[in-house]
Amino acid sequence: MSDTWLVVGLGNPGPGYSRNRHNIGFMVAEELASRMNATFKTHKARALIASGRMGVGGPKIIVAKPTVFMNLSGGPTASLAKFYNLGPDHVVAIHDEIDIPFDTVKLKVGGGEGGHNGLRDISRALGTKDYYRVRAGVGRPPGRADAASHVLRDFSSTEAKTLQFLIDAAADATEVLIVEGLLSAQEKFHQA
Repeated sequence: MSDTWLVVGLGNPGPGYSRNRHNIGFMVAEELASRMNATFKTHKARALIASGRMGVGGPKIIVAKPTVFMNLSGGPTASLAKFYNLGPDHVVAIHDEIDIPFDTVKLKVGGGEGGHNGLRDISRALGTKDYYRVRAGVGRPPGRADAASHVLRDFSSTEAKTLQFLIDAAADATEVLIVEGLLSAQEKFHQA
């Protein structure tokens, strides 16, 4: 069994999107890379990657930020999984989730994509939905506002005050998932 994991933070490239709700996956990827003192470098799979070990002698983590738009995340994810010879059971996608309240983290393996086009593209490219997901809650838009517009807006000033807590929680959840397994991570992070 491989001790290498591919962790893909989902987002859109470019400074105009950097603080959008849709880019929480990139923010968490940057936090994970920072914890490993790893620097992002360009990879031929159309992604920026940073790699290192989680703790002394811990599992090797390849943290990726695709350099394509969110809806095309599948190609880089599948290419990196193939490059590192990893099955979907060693792939983790970190993404925004509107069906979860802001500042909440949930984890799962498989299941539907909930209208998330980045996940849909990864499922298509991997040929399965059975990969891990770390779902960072960004909440639903107010009233009948459009969900697509909501995720492409920056976090509100109120949300921005506690955004780092959400980033840290999602990074912690990813680490627990990899080291202790899904059930342990769910037990720790699915509490109110």
